[in-house]
Amino acid sequence: MQELFTVNNLWMMMATILVFIMHLGFASLEAGLTRSKNTVNILFKNTIIPGIGILTYAFVGFNLMYPGGDYAGAFFGFAGFGLPLPEGWDTSNYNEGYTFFTDFIFQAMFAATAATIVSGAVAERVKLGPFITFSILYVAICYPIVGMWKWGGGFLNTLETPFYDFAGSTIVHSVGGWGALIGAYLLGPRIGKYTENGMKAIPGHNIPLAVIGVFLLWFGWFGFNGGSVLSASPGLVSKVFVTTSIAASAGAFGALIISYLKFKTYDITMVLNGILAGLVGITAGADQMGVGESAIIGFIGGGLVVFGVVFFDKIKIDDPVGAISVHLVGGIWGTLAVGLFGDLAGMSQVISQLTGVASVGVFCVGFAWVIFFTMKKTIGIRVDEKEETEGLDINEHAMRAYPDFATKD
Repeated sequence: MQELFTVNNLWMMMATILVFIMHLGFASLEAGLTRSKNTVNILFKNTIIPGIGILTYAFVGFNLMYPGGDYAGAFFGFAGFGLPLPEGWDTSNYNEGYTFFTDFIFQAMFAATAATIVSGAVAERVKLGPFITFSILYVAICYPIVGMWKWGGGFLNTLETPFYDFAGSTIVHSVGGWGALIGAYLLGPRIGKYTENGMKAIPGHNIPLAVIGVFLLWFGWFGFNGGSVLSASPGLVSKVFVTTSIAASAGAFGALIISYLKFKTYDITMVLNGILAGLVGITAGADQMGVGESAIIGFIGGGLVVFGVVFFDKIKIDDPVGAISVHLVGGIWGTLAVGLFGDLAGMSQVISQLTGVASVGVFCVGFAWVIFFTMKKTIGIRVDEKEETEGLDINEHAMRAYPDFATKD
């Protein structure tokens, strides 16, 4: 029994490390898909976000998300500030699978992901101070409240047919996606993005770095989904690894085929985001799907990314890295797919999934709007035209990412 506990706990800690590496993936992807003059700013945001996530989750978020007590079926619960230490630092009796601190640190790694998603969508024109303020409030309050609705025993978990989200297509990815949508909308597009002559592409400066970022994210996703098994169960962990990889692979082909049919070119950025959309899509039901179903979910997710990018450009919501299409559109699709495919498929499950998507969307949109709109009308959320044109690196950080190379952007 002690040996099994040790193995489970060790796997959960390894999964935590894999999820942590995803922050490097996000940093690399966002930096690669944006212009060189904003690289330091992108890296700074993605460096500070894990710190925000861990600290806020320790002092507020964990007890908002898992209040315990008599909060079953509730919309809100709070067990107090800080981390309670059950019977001191030795928490091996916390549950049969892993210690209290392993539980906390694994969940803390998830918390920062929501703000990381927002970072890419508002890149190249957001003020750093307001972005950090938003991230603190969003990660400390919005994310854990939504997480409590399902994972903490809240109302979504007590529906007649419980809402299902295995590892967070809605609870993590769409939370970030809704925040990204509101932030990008209230900021407005980058200078020169939409002109009288139509939409102008603003290419990223380092595609190799973006590719590295996606592979780091795929690598980390084995911990993101595999760790969500919450044990080292050989059968279930290996199944989740397979369904995760199948969906990512199918997402690449979904984006490849749809983007080629639409643009008559092999667009690497679409394929990269197609992989991520496949991963986001399978996250809600990675433990419930078979190989064929995972492929369908991933393929459709990859295709939806292409349509999503085109749609948001048509309505002039500027998302430099495609984060809204990947995490919001992909997250909604993956959540609904749980009711359409796999072991839980059925109309009652579809209704529960729609309920979860809608309730999370309304709350996150309202929360993000209040924060961003309030700051927009007071301290401002966008850098001025001169700073945006010269680049955020030199104006917000007084340095350049590539000081020995001349830049033309």
